[in-house]
Amino acid sequence: MNKIYMFFIIAVLGLTACEQQGPAEEAGEQIDEAAEEVADEIDDATS
Repeated sequence: MNKIYMFFIIAVLGLTACEQQGPAEEAGEQIDEAAEEVADEIDDATS
């Protein structure tokens, strides 16, 4: 039972720590968006 409480506490703290985005996270999101756009273009070209 204690493991469940510890997991919950760690999960809540982890989510709170991720509220503010740093430069690396913003760059990662831009890379993800670019990859999605490329995948969309490939899908459009092959259909």
